[in-house]
Amino acid sequence: MEDNTADGDRRLRVMLVDDHEVVRSGVRALLEAAGGISVVAEAGTASDAIRAAAANRPDVIVMDVRLADGSGIEATREIRAQRPQTQVLMLTSFADDEALFASIMAGASGYVLKQIRGGELIRAVRAVGAGQSLLDPAVTRSVLDRLRKGKHLLSDERLARLSAQEERILTLVADGRTNRQIGDELKLAEKTVKNYVSSILSKLDVARRAEAAAYLARHTRFPL
Repeated sequence: MEDNTADGDRRLRVMLVDDHEVVRSGVRALLEAAGGISVVAEAGTASDAIRAAAANRPDVIVMDVRLADGSGIEATREIRAQRPQTQVLMLTSFADDEALFASIMAGASGYVLKQIRGGELIRAVRAVGAGQSLLDPAVTRSVLDRLRKGKHLLSDERLARLSAQEERILTLVADGRTNRQIGDELKLAEKTVKNYVSSILSKLDVARRAEAAAYLARHTRFPL
């Protein structure tokens, strides 16, 4: 399905993946009513999602985590491997820490709950389409609370590359702070923080702040 807008503006091309047709229909109506968004494909299974993504080349995929024939996370990994410029927003009914971080490591740019309000979902799709990372605070809060209470890093070659200052900044990144907020807290210029974050991403061999946060969480031993 191609988008032919009369004014020549390019709409955001979105694909919906959910094994419930009613859910897909509701999300389609919501997004298309918002303006500037075209739903170019739908799929109800992981295998159909991979094929439809290759055929329709969407900008954003709204992906259910759990599908009838497998995991939306695995489908995300395959789709992102084939076409990295396609962004994926995971949409799920369950606040699952493991699924959250598995989604990030698979290349998803966002993870939100199906209880999200319509306007917030529209903003989430647009944000992901613009290249931003987006995580639902309700999903990440429990993990971030454990990070705040104290952590003991596991012996990890990549984390060992970080300086003490980089470790502090990475913990604040995992806490959802912006570069400006980190700079205010550590008395650093925003540009200096940006340089530190770039160094952290390079040392951890990840591309996104969210991936760096997930890497920290996966290699952290939490006190019982």
